[in-house]
Amino acid sequence: MDAAIPDPYPSLIPPNDPNPGSAASAEISTADSALYRRVALRVVPLLFAAYVAAYLNRVNVGFARLEMVSELRFSDTVYGLGAGIFFIGYLLFEVPSNMVLSRTGARVWIGRIMITWSLVSAATMFVRTPAQFYLSRFMLGVAEAGFFPGMIFYLTQWFPAGARARMTAWLITGISVSGVIGGPLSGWIMKGLSGAHGLSGWKWLFVLEAFPTLLLGFATLAWLPDSIARARWLEPREKALLEKALASESATKAHLPIREVFAHPMVWILCLIYFFMMVGLYGVSFWMPQIISNAGVRSVASVGLLSAIPYAAAAVAAVMVGGHSDRTGERRWHCVLCLLCAAAGFALIAASRGNALVAVLGLALATGGILSSLPLFWIYPAALLGGVAAAVGIALINSIGNLGGFACPYIVGALNDATKSQDPGLYFLAGSLAVGAALVFRLLAPGRRDPGAGR
Repeated sequence: MDAAIPDPYPSLIPPNDPNPGSAASAEISTADSALYRRVALRVVPLLFAAYVAAYLNRVNVGFARLEMVSELRFSDTVYGLGAGIFFIGYLLFEVPSNMVLSRTGARVWIGRIMITWSLVSAATMFVRTPAQFYLSRFMLGVAEAGFFPGMIFYLTQWFPAGARARMTAWLITGISVSGVIGGPLSGWIMKGLSGAHGLSGWKWLFVLEAFPTLLLGFATLAWLPDSIARARWLEPREKALLEKALASESATKAHLPIREVFAHPMVWILCLIYFFMMVGLYGVSFWMPQIISNAGVRSVASVGLLSAIPYAAAAVAAVMVGGHSDRTGERRWHCVLCLLCAAAGFALIAASRGNALVAVLGLALATGGILSSLPLFWIYPAALLGGVAAAVGIALINSIGNLGGFACPYIVGALNDATKSQDPGLYFLAGSLAVGAALVFRLLAPGRRDPGAGR
């Protein structure tokens, strides 16, 4: 890092292998490729399914909005504040949750998180007033706190850095799959069950989409191994090989006291970058249905089907970009270009002037750019910290950065109400992503002790 950003803990940057995708890391990750493939097939699918369900429960409020706002007479500002207040609860309980996970193990704690939030999400059907809406979203954030950073931390307990971008990319592809599945499913539920047993479609939406999360929570308790040592399906020789690879990598990481993690400037730089990335991500998640509707698509079912297209494109892009980044060992430019593509996507939507085809194309560009950048970003904190310091640092970055998820829907909603147009909100989203790209380029640049840059 340069003089403008003093680094009192230089050991946070691995001195011999600053690039987690470099040849040294790759050598570790390919020491026994068949074994790593088997580990991935046993561990990643359950995490992937859990993340699909998690993200669906977090953002299905975007589809519920198409009916809920008019039925309950909420303004866009009320909706935006309620959608975003989720992240306040998330912020307050994220770090404590990950500290508990590092002690109890992933199986019990991630399973507990999923069961709790499925019940809270289903209870959203009882919302009647803005205050109740705010409370339900806040409690959903409390219930889900620690889930995503817990899974990122869990991956560091199995995979060395050279393979982690691909594993993280597969995990984050769950966002895309939740959109591909959730869009048509949400549209079908709201249209097909509207009025059934006297309940509105948006109420059925919250109840039915919470049920898979509940089942996956119990599946996690039953099947997810806490660690390499407790994986009964691994032979002693295989466990030793995996643990040796991780121990070699761990020697380059800092195992800091918790208070020093909170004081380190690089951690806060990553928080700031992630904040702007989350503004863009939740611009897609919370406003995509409305953007498509504003482009002239009035049927809820059609909105659901069209919303699957950007997520499907993003799923392919994220895996391709993550794999290419791992092969080349380059992180910074991959991340910058993805964020700039996403910014261009939002600007294209604003310029579409109600053309549904152009709007969906812009959404595909924005969604693909954002979701491709996330696995690249998470290489940085995972490469810097080890042990409990990693659990706390990852949780801190995720919780502070996710305040972008609070700012985004509230600011966009307020801009919509004030201008009676969606364009200012779209340009706000594009500008936020451009700022994020500039920060990645400037502050994580080679020569400034960047853990993800080339040699």
